Amino acid sequence: MTSLAVPIGVVSRARRVANGFRTLTDIEVDADVIIAGRAGLLGHTPQGRISAGGATQLMQSRDGWCALTLSRPDDVDTVPALIEADDVGDDVWPAVHRWIAERDSAEITERARLLGLPVAALGETPAEAPRIYPFGAATIARSPSRLLVVDLSAMWAGPLCGQLLLGAGATVVKVESASRPDGARTGASAFFDWMNGGKLSYLVDFDDPTGLQALLAAADVVIESSRPAALIRRGLGPVAIGPRDGKVWLRITGHGTREEHANWVAFGDDAAVSGGLVCGGDDSPVFCGDAIADPLTGLEAAVAVVQSLRRGGGELIEFSMSAVAATYAELPDAGETRCNATPQLSTRASELGADNGIVEQLITDKRYAAC
Repeated sequence: MTSLAVPIGVVSRARRVANGFRTLTDIEVDADVIIAGRAGLLGHTPQGRISAGGATQLMQSRDGWCALTLSRPDDVDTVPALIEADDVGDDVWPAVHRWIAERDSAEITERARLLGLPVAALGETPAEAPRIYPFGAATIARSPSRLLVVDLSAMWAGPLCGQLLLGAGATVVKVESASRPDGARTGASAFFDWMNGGKLSYLVDFDDPTGLQALLAAADVVIESSRPAALIRRGLGPVAIGPRDGKVWLRITGHGTREEHANWVAFGDDAAVSGGLVCGGDDSPVFCGDAIADPLTGLEAAVAVVQSLRRGGGELIEFSMSAVAATYAELPDAGETRCNATPQLSTRASELGADNGIVEQLITDKRYAAC
């Protein structure tokens, strides 16, 4: 069984948050499974300054440490432009290491972000609570049970939040397009099933989103993790859809929505580094856990949604993964522990678009239909 090094304070807080979810919903949540579950399912092995999943590396710059993620083919293809070299060879990492070692972290992150790469300087992001804004009128206090949750998110943090709400009795619709399905769908099926088993799969064309607009209008909870502009320009943002009494709109981003931060791409390992959540200290840092900003954000977000529903909803909640990581990084140093647990899978995720008919019926259901 894969064992991950995680700070004791991180595991302790995650367990408290999971217990809070149980108190609010009567649903048992195992924080250790949430933190270590992907590594357990996929056999990911911690590798020091190479992330457990292998796509992110932590490298010493001239004045600190930087993390770069190359998880997508386009990211690898962008490396020659990043380091201004025509030939980097089949393994791009040695050239990247040399380039980073010769530069300051600020120059590295600025150039990489201009090229759309997921990058971070160690500890650049301060801790910050989720931002909560009014979004329509509140209604009576509700639990997630029997509510309609529309999950526009992908990969880990957002889908985990949706999966926890599903466990609490919500009907959860996972929305994808044929041209850009959830990237986790093309990876190991065990992880995708863990995050999405039991959700209804709704296939849409984001360039002709009429049906999706109706679904979002009917939703009690919306989960999204795209850069905000991507939904707004398609008429799918919270302002275009408009509030429904008691609706909760959850937005998860890598680095928040302020100014240029809204366009910064992030994955769990580099977001954790940005927040300073590493093992080994600032002088000799190594990765903590497995893409740990993802599961911690998903867990925290699920509790925040349930708390909002208890307040009557009518709120837009914004989580930054790097700020969540920074919040955990601020916990007192009590040493490290080994975290290992493997989820028990019981439900396969639906095939892409398998539940379109059911979802279209939900849109017109009197319980959900928008006024």
